[in-house]
Amino acid sequence: MTVSGETGQSHRPTGLSVAPVVSRATMFWYTFAATLLAGWFLFGWLVLRQGFVDSVGEALGTASALLLTISVVEAARRHRARGAASER
Repeated sequence: MTVSGETGQSHRPTGLSVAPVVSRATMFWYTFAATLLAGWFLFGWLVLRQGFVDSVGEALGTASALLLTISVVEAARRHRARGAASER
């Protein structure tokens, strides 16, 4: 990214996008979920002794269900926000 000297405007090359900023709360919940999933894996593998592959599969299945739940909640939230914006 370059800045022109006279106007102070920034110029970006075409085709590049700026990544959105992730809030601290979002990073906290990502870390919390990852820690719980790692704990779930270790609990199944070491405490329940259900086998490594079974524990990995159970942790990945739980992660998939969590991602699906987050996706549905976010879709409903955006749909509701669009409906409120169109009523104005």
